[in-house]
Order: sequence, then C-alpha cells, then structure tokens
Amino acid sequence: MDGRGDTNGPKDAPTIEADDAVDQRLGETVRLLRQRAGLSIQDVANKTGLSNGMISQLERARAMPSIRTLRLLSIALEVPISYFFETSDPAADVQRYIVRKNNRRLLRLTASGVVKEALTPEGKGQLELYELTLNPGASSGTDFLQHTGEKAGYILSGSLRLWLDNQAHVLEAGDSFRFPSIVPHMFDNPTQHAARVIWVTTLRQTDSPAS
Repeated sequence: MDGRGDTNGPKDAPTIEADDAVDQRLGETVRLLRQRAGLSIQDVANKTGLSNGMISQLERARAMPSIRTLRLLSIALEVPISYFFETSDPAADVQRYIVRKNNRRLLRLTASGVVKEALTPEGKGQLELYELTLNPGASSGTDFLQHTGEKAGYILSGSLRLWLDNQAHVLEAGDSFRFPSIVPHMFDNPTQHAARVIWVTTLRQTDSPAS
C-alpha cells in the first residue's frame, strides 16, 4: 500500500495540493526525527527492514507510507506514531491531559485510504488512542506487523476485517477486540462503505520491530 496509488477516483486540484502538502510535512518530520536521533538512512533501514530507497522517497515526499511503515519508523526513531500527525493549531486551547474534539491532530494516509485522529494529548506515553476512518478498500498495508505491547479496539460503524496470524475476522459495529501485538496482524475495509474504529495501542519506546 505504499506509494501514490488511489482507488477512490480522480481528485481535483485543491485536493491534490492538500495531499502534496501532507506528504511534504510528513517527509520533513521523518527526516528531522532521523537527524535528531543521529541516524543515517542506512541506520533507519537496518532498524525497520525498509529499503534505503523507500526511506529516501518518504523524506522527499515521493511516497506515502502505510500504517505499517509509520509504525516501523516510530519504533526505530523512538517516538509515538502521533509525532507524524499534523501539528496542533497554535491558537487552540492545548491542554496537557485533555483533547477537545475540535483540536484533534490528524494523519491522512491518502494512499492507504485511512484517516487517523489522535485522541491522546501530544507527548510520549505508554498508551496511544485513535479514531480511525477507513474508506472503502483502505488497509494498514500489504504486510503483517509484529511488535511488543497490546492492541485493542471498538467498531463504531461499518465493518473491519482484522487479520490475526493469517486468520481473518470480520468485525461489525459494536464488536471489539484485544490482542498481543506480537501476533502478526493487519487490517482492511473490504466493503463499499466507510468504517470508523476506536484503536488503542500500547508500546514501550525501547521496543524493536520484529524481524
């Protein structure tokens, strides 16, 4: 699911410009975090299992990452995945422990068809809480992901197909789940209707991605 592919039809110029701005900001964030950690592109490639070319393309806004790719980068760079989200409005009433509905930070993964809204405040922590909107055909990526910690969620509307250790589970509105993140997992929305999911992740900052 990495790349610029989009299965949701043609886009108008303002939408394309907005997507390009998102890609540019995300690429700059990855590059700055890597440089701040004193890592080369090769170092990050070794930590994540991604290719040098993919990381370089991401930093230059030539590719849009999947959720799996961002998770691998967040582990390698030792930051919450929420660091890749849009920054808060400086004029907003940003609080240390509270997130107001209108002040949520967004992450638009246009190539994957996923929009993530951060429900937890900015900064490092052991718990990450999101609201995910999955457009028809959206997915976390084409590969399974494994890391330590736990994941849990609740389906608000629509359907989510959750793959756990190569077994598919179709979850409908009102269903919920929890599993150890070391279990190979991925998810998608195989329907023609958008799905909304509350997604919870725990992850120690010192964890390393599974090989």
